[in-house]
Amino acid sequence: MGSNNRFWVVGGEYKDTRFSEVKDGTQKMFGPFDSYEKARSKWQAQAEATRSNCHMRFTIAQEG
Repeated sequence: MGSNNRFWVVGGEYKDTRFSEVKDGTQKMFGPFDSYEKARSKWQAQAEATRSNCHMRFTIAQEG
């Protein structure tokens, strides 16, 4: 992955477990991170902090 890439961790609480629509006001975005590894560390922390809620989901998005 090139040095021009930036990564974001995005997600929130979804309306149901189909994960097609995020509940208003629950959207979260973290970043930018200059490496996938840094973004993955944040993603893992968010996933672990919210794992008791089956409607929460986070993903890593790449730009660049």
